Amino acid sequence: MNRKKLIREQIEASLGRLTSLRSVSTPPKGWVRAIRNALGMTAKQLASRLGVAQQSVARIERDELSGSVTIKTMRHVAECLDCVFVCGFVPRSSLEATLRRQAQKLAAKRLAQASLTMTLEDQALSTKENEKVLSEMVDELVDTLPSNLWNES
Repeated sequence: MNRKKLIREQIEASLGRLTSLRSVSTPPKGWVRAIRNALGMTAKQLASRLGVAQQSVARIERDELSGSVTIKTMRHVAECLDCVFVCGFVPRSSLEATLRRQAQKLAAKRLAQASLTMTLEDQALSTKENEKVLSEMVDELVDTLPSNLWNES
């Protein structure tokens, strides 16, 4: 097994534990406000714990909703709320599936170009042969991960 595949499988195994998080949605007023309210903590009390002015808590809550809050700020706020801030990526399907879809696109493009030439030379492959060649090309692309795999979306 090649090194890149092993690394991909290890990451995939780690990410597998996070798949249930795909269905978690952000509370309408954001996590900071939701946790603060659930703890019965006012913005003034959180500001005191953070060592900032109360207006800063309002700004943090606004920035969280707009997506402009920094990870550093969220970590600090989480600590003051006795929480752990978690930030990461959870693949929609699997890394392997994403990789195979991209390899399929590239392989299909390459095969279409080759098929045109072969058709012009009266050497076209049958549908079954085409599918077999395409499958082999996808497998090879996934195994070798050429540098141009992601050049086109």
